[in-house]
Amino acid sequence: MLKELINKKKAKVAVIGLGYVGLPLALEIARAGFKVIGVDLDQNRVNQINKGISFISDVDPQDLKFFISEKRITATSDYARLKLCDIIIICVPTPINVNKEPDLSAVVRCSQGISKYMRKEQLIILKSTTYPETTEKVVLPILKESGLKIGKDFFLAFCPERIDPGNKKFGVANTPTVVGGVTKNCTKTAVLFYRQFINTVFPVSSPRTAEMTKLLENTFRNVNIALVNEFAQLCERMGNIDIWEVINAAKTKPFGFMPFYPGPGVGGHCIPIDPYYLSWKAREYDFHTAFIELSARINEEMPYFVVNKIIDALGRSGQCSGRANILLLGMAFKKDIADLRHSPALKVFELIATRVKKVQYNDPYVPRINLNNKIIKSVALTPGLLKKVDAVVILTDHTKYDYDFIIKHSRLIIDTRNAVKKRSRKIIKLGLTQ
Repeated sequence: MLKELINKKKAKVAVIGLGYVGLPLALEIARAGFKVIGVDLDQNRVNQINKGISFISDVDPQDLKFFISEKRITATSDYARLKLCDIIIICVPTPINVNKEPDLSAVVRCSQGISKYMRKEQLIILKSTTYPETTEKVVLPILKESGLKIGKDFFLAFCPERIDPGNKKFGVANTPTVVGGVTKNCTKTAVLFYRQFINTVFPVSSPRTAEMTKLLENTFRNVNIALVNEFAQLCERMGNIDIWEVINAAKTKPFGFMPFYPGPGVGGHCIPIDPYYLSWKAREYDFHTAFIELSARINEEMPYFVVNKIIDALGRSGQCSGRANILLLGMAFKKDIADLRHSPALKVFELIATRVKKVQYNDPYVPRINLNNKIIKSVALTPGLLKKVDAVVILTDHTKYDYDFIIKHSRLIIDTRNAVKKRSRKIIKLGLTQ
């Protein structure tokens, strides 16, 4: 019986998709005592993992090497290995297409691959972020093609990922997780499994509830970031109001307020994507999420706002933008990580490159970027470079940066993250009129 295998930690677990969600999850499951087979179609990634090479900052290479050497984690690109597994977790990407519509092609292909090798007494968990009813209306029909009965022969649940790249306090094990099964038996089985390696498991009534929970969490952040970004623009328009001082004052209130901060936009896999998943699904019910769509649009417009601020700052300093040499600091979507997914810094780079003579970047975590099929390398941050460029733009506030060093050698700084706490004529802050 599957439940007995789970309790004895003898159930074999497959994690499909060994990226920012799948690899840390595989490591934590192995740490709990289960054997894990990681499945990924990227053979280069599979080879790296089998050598104990971690490409994700949240996965310690030494930990990975240990579990690989102990044969508690192995990686493969062969879906046929799934028939050896009792539990299968789907962690594949769920992007949006150019029309801002959900692209579930990876989930569909993955489900088809699972269905081909399904047997009785298996638990399948969808973890990829998606819109409500995906588990029941997209994944379940494909798995039923195996001829097995849901809730009796096999079990299916949705459990949203809650990975926060670079977070040193909350990881897989100590972040509460939500589980919603297609049937009560499905929920019970999935909860039993997750309680083997996660401290707090919160069961809900259905996959739809769990799927909507994930969208609410990320849309909440998107909406509040958009709100503070709009406040930043208003403070700048009004003049003599420092948005950063306003936020610091507001967060002294011990109830009813949660601080969010302005910036060049939003990044990562979920926050820029989830509002579009929700609004797309809502239209099926003749419901238009106007407020949510507006917040997404405000955040998407922030790179344009930042570029206009750079051009304005150059003009005020007496520099013609068409002849300017610009240095961008930080390409990752948040500080102290190497994650470039949907980073607004990439959009700023793309936009400013068309309006100035030269653009370079430095990021201690990102040695190179691929921008419009062109490889661009990070340049060394030296006094000579800082003195040479006409403006330095802080897009990601990495703690590795020596901001006193940057201030000392730079002519003009545009700070979009309030990384520089000092005030001077050569420091231009987002949301503040100089």
